[in-house]
Amino acid sequence: MRVVILCGGESSERDVSLASGPSVARALLERGGHEVVLVDPSAEVPVLAGPLRPGDAVDGFSVAKEPPSLSEQQQWRRRMYAALTGGPVLDLLCEAEAVFLALHGGWGEDGHVQALLEMAGVPFTGAGSAACAAAWHKGRAQAVLGAVGLPVVERALWRPGDGDVPEDVARLVAAGPVVAKPVADGSSVSVYRVDSLSQLDRAAVEVRSRGVELLVEPFLPGREFTVAVVGDQVLPVVEIELTTPVWDYAAKYQPGAVSEVCPARVPAAFASRMQELALHAHRALGFDGDSYSRTDFRCDTGGEPMCLEVNALPGLTATSLLPLAAAGAGWTYPDLIQRILDLATR
Repeated sequence: MRVVILCGGESSERDVSLASGPSVARALLERGGHEVVLVDPSAEVPVLAGPLRPGDAVDGFSVAKEPPSLSEQQQWRRRMYAALTGGPVLDLLCEAEAVFLALHGGWGEDGHVQALLEMAGVPFTGAGSAACAAAWHKGRAQAVLGAVGLPVVERALWRPGDGDVPEDVARLVAAGPVVAKPVADGSSVSVYRVDSLSQLDRAAVEVRSRGVELLVEPFLPGREFTVAVVGDQVLPVVEIELTTPVWDYAAKYQPGAVSEVCPARVPAAFASRMQELALHAHRALGFDGDSYSRTDFRCDTGGEPMCLEVNALPGLTATSLLPLAAAGAGWTYPDLIQRILDLATR
């Protein structure tokens, strides 16, 4: 099968995506039967490698300690737009038998790229454009999840610069502590624990520069978990044991800042409940049996799991949470990648 892997891109998660792409390529080559082209639509030279065939080596990328700057993201976005709307990259995509999306965040996860591929009639991995858009905006996604009866926290949105702090935001902060973060971003970029309105200023300034709303929600002091769904199969629960107050970008990619346990050391009934919630969330946002997702939970003071968000294109490096959950189900990393590809092309 001719497979084009899209990675890199223009988002704050570019480095993570550049690590996922080669991992996916190596897995497909190990499985055999595929011709693989690795493409970064935001690079000056978009074709990173390929056509690759079984036995070919694939170079990897490392994840930087800090996310890229906004000016870098803007530059990459201009290149990505040009690459995906005409020229050799678009030709490669249209000629592919399948496109494997190893893009995380930004246009790669919010539905933009999915819509382009839908218009081109090219099979691609993961959810469709509508489901991706629904999941990407955390405020709207939580509203949908709450409307279908899933446990979510109270939340408030504020676009910094549009007047004073709204009353609902101020009330949550006063009852604090809260977590403040961009309503649409990934890899826990610009996530802050806030204990007062004065501390809210730092988060507000940064989110304003990104041009998105600020999401404010109560800080949950309990344990943190994540549950993946691949097709119609729910994978084992993963617990994320933090050594930092919040699980931000630095914690995710700083060695020793977090310990991930799969299967989570919880009673079977508790694990089963979170798996049911994850599958419900997956379906409520429009993810179907041909897609995959990963739902994040954190427990409140009473130990009840609350749905925080649903990730449409979670990380796919060999050490990411989704591959860890897959290993807990007895799948190898190449097994997981082949299953995701099969869902897109069956």
